Amino acid sequence: MILAVINRKTCRSVYRRIGAALLCILPMAAFISSADNSYCFRVYLKDKGETPFRISSPEAFLSPESVERRMLREVFVDDTDFPVSRGYIDELVAVGVSPVVQSKWMKTVVVESRDSTVVERLKAIPFVDSLKCVWNGAGRQDVLPCSENDTAVFTSMDEPLENPYGYAENQLEMLNGLRLHTAGYRGKGLRIAVIDAGFMHVDRMDAFSSMNLLGAHNVTFPGRSIFCEDDHGTKVLSCMAANLPGIMIGSAPDAAFLLIKSEDTRGEYPLEEDFWAAAVEYADSVGIDIISSSLGYFRFDSLADYYTRMDLNGQTAFISRVADLAAKKGMLVVSSAGNEGNSEWEKITFPADVPDILTVGSVTSDKEKSSFSSVGMTADYRIKPDVVALGTHVCVTGSAGQVQYTSGTSFSAPTVAGFAACLWQAFPLLKNTGLIELIKESSGQHRQPDAQMGYGIPDMFDAYNKANSDALRNL
Repeated sequence: MILAVINRKTCRSVYRRIGAALLCILPMAAFISSADNSYCFRVYLKDKGETPFRISSPEAFLSPESVERRMLREVFVDDTDFPVSRGYIDELVAVGVSPVVQSKWMKTVVVESRDSTVVERLKAIPFVDSLKCVWNGAGRQDVLPCSENDTAVFTSMDEPLENPYGYAENQLEMLNGLRLHTAGYRGKGLRIAVIDAGFMHVDRMDAFSSMNLLGAHNVTFPGRSIFCEDDHGTKVLSCMAANLPGIMIGSAPDAAFLLIKSEDTRGEYPLEEDFWAAAVEYADSVGIDIISSSLGYFRFDSLADYYTRMDLNGQTAFISRVADLAAKKGMLVVSSAGNEGNSEWEKITFPADVPDILTVGSVTSDKEKSSFSSVGMTADYRIKPDVVALGTHVCVTGSAGQVQYTSGTSFSAPTVAGFAACLWQAFPLLKNTGLIELIKESSGQHRQPDAQMGYGIPDMFDAYNKANSDALRNL
C-alpha cells in the first residue's frame, strides 16, 4: 500500500487474523471462479537445499560493497545469505508452476499457476513445509505494455526562489538539517535504496539530472521499465535526491540511489510482501546502506488475509520479519508510519512495527501531528512512530518535472532518511541502531515520547553535535 494521502488504492474495511494452522487458507471454490485467474502460492521450505557456497567466501554470493558494509558494521555473513538451491526451484517447476519471486532469508519461493489444484502436488514435495495463497486474481503479467517512446525532457517551469533550496526549504529547515549541508555533509558516499511503486520520468527530469543513479530494478515485473508508470516513487525520491537550485534540493543530494519497484498497484495482496522482501534482499546484496520505504500493509483484497493490531509486535507480519533481518544485516531501514490515523485501523502499518528500524510519522507546518498520521503503540508496548517530520503540504517534484504539494507519511520518511545519510557520512563507524538512537535523542520529545509523535521532530544538527561530543570524549 502506497503511504500517501492521495493513495488511489482504497483499503477494505474488514480485517481478521491470518490462520496459523493452515497457511493456504482460501477455500478451493474461491480459486475456480474464472478460467483466466492466476494463483500465486508462497511455498515455505524446510531448508534451502544443497549449496556450493561457503560462509568463508562471501564474495561468491554478495557484492564487494555488501561485504565491505558488513565488515564496517561488524555484521557476520551467515547461511541466511545463501540463495535457495537451483535444484529446489527446478523441482517446484516440474509439478507445473512458474517461479515468481523468492526470499533466501525467509526460505520461501512464490510460484504461479492457472491451475489451483497444483497445491496438492506442491504439498507432496518432501522439502515443502507449507503453503500460503498470496495472489488470486487476473493473470499477473496481464498488464498494458509500458511505452517509453516519448523522449521529452521534463524541465521545471517554476519560478526560482532566491534561497538555493527553493520551495523545499521549510521541510528541511524544520529538521535543522541545512546546517549539515553547510558543514559539508550531503550524503556523499552513502548508498540509498528507494523501494516504491514506480519512478515515472525520473530518467528524463532536470531535477534528477545530477543524481548518482546506481541502477534500477523491477521486482514486480522483471525486465519492464520502472520509469514509465506511477509517480509516487518520483515524489518520494525528490525529497532526498532533487538537486535544482532555487527550485528544490533534497535532504541528501550527493548520495547514490538505487531505485526498486516492488508494488503492484492493481490490487492489495500478500504477494506484495514477497516483492518487498526480494527488493530488500537485492538491496542488501549490492551493498546498500539505507532503505527508504514509503510502503506499508495491514489488510488485503482477499478476505481471508488480514493482520490485526495484536500482530504489531515486529515478529509476526512477513514483511516485518524481513525488515528485522535487514536491520540485522547492518542497513538502516526508514519506513513511513502509515496514513491510518483517521481510519478504523488507526495504528502504524507493517513493517513500521519493527524495533530496530526508524519509523517516521507526519506533522503539519505548525509542528502538530497530521490527523492522518498513524499512531502507536505497538502490541508489545513500544513507542512508535520513532520520530516525525513535515508530511502535510510537502514540496515534491511530480512526473511532469514541476513542484507540487502533497501530503502523507510517504514524504516525511524520505526527508529523514536523507538526513540520516548525511549523519552517517559524518560518522561512518556508527551502527544502524546507534544512528537511530542518536536521532531519537536529538528529537524534541526525547524526554517524554508518546504514541502520537514518538520522540518528536529531530534536530539533525544537534544530533551531529552530540555525536561529535561523544567522539571527542572517546579519544
